[in-house]
Amino acid sequence: MAAPTLYTTDNISVRDRAPQWREWVHRHFGGLDSDLYGDSDFDGHMNTSRAGDVILTRLEADRHRVLRLPHMARTSEVAYLKIVAPWQGSACVEQQGRQASASSGSWVIYDTTGNYAVDNPERVKHLIVMLPKDQMAERGLQLDALMARQVGSDRGISRVALDAMRSTWQELPNMSEDAARGAGELIMQLVRLSLLELAGQATSVTQREALKDRIRAHVARNLRDPQLSIDRIAQALNCSKRHLHNAFAEEDETLASYILRQRLEACIRDLRQGAQSSKPITEIALYWGFNNLSHFSRVFREHTGSSPSAYRSTSQTLYIS
Repeated sequence: MAAPTLYTTDNISVRDRAPQWREWVHRHFGGLDSDLYGDSDFDGHMNTSRAGDVILTRLEADRHRVLRLPHMARTSEVAYLKIVAPWQGSACVEQQGRQASASSGSWVIYDTTGNYAVDNPERVKHLIVMLPKDQMAERGLQLDALMARQVGSDRGISRVALDAMRSTWQELPNMSEDAARGAGELIMQLVRLSLLELAGQATSVTQREALKDRIRAHVARNLRDPQLSIDRIAQALNCSKRHLHNAFAEEDETLASYILRQRLEACIRDLRQGAQSSKPITEIALYWGFNNLSHFSRVFREHTGSSPSAYRSTSQTLYIS
């Protein structure tokens, strides 16, 4: 995965920090102007990573505000919806004549293709999440009516979305590119569900999809734990086993089958990669949560049609040729 991009005023002279920060904000966020409330002494840091098409930025800075005015056309060809989710401090977003504030435990969403202002009247630590607008469209969902609205709260699907955004940011350094892309897709789905709920369109279907997303996220985080089980998942997500099974009722596989398939696919990826060629097959199986090697060999053969050793040998031959 691509290395994160870091901007920090630590090594900038005091007199140059304010103009340098304004230039960074303009460049990184696609043509924004910024205002430091007239302060000359400023300290700020931005650290940016990607989870597939989703851009996540951890911003820690003294008080400031950002503006997008009519003459500030975005330099990016991609239109984004942007979320500000404070860890510390607060933010007030103004767009389309509406204002919405967020503090720790809540978040606000707005549209980068329209005019807006974001005020940060105190030192802040924010997570900024940018989602491709064309991928966020949901049939029957009027995005314009939901911009500059506080979406997050301390419970419900919006809380699940917030937790997913924060945990993804924190764990991105430990993710493969494929895992990061999946985490970005999960964030987009949870934000869509949050917006549907905000628009009063939440249904049992969206609630089931939200639970399924929570289950999949928990499985992804704990896939290497050999103790991962339906009982453990129910306990971690504070729901009944019946709800877990119902979430997968319309799928072609059960939850247990889903966990098994995820583990097998992780082992297959490792066996295919030349960098893993010297790692014993037993070690790969144990790493991905299998604690019974005969069971691993049997289900691997059922899944792929060959033994783990034969599969590795064939994959390496194809790779070399």
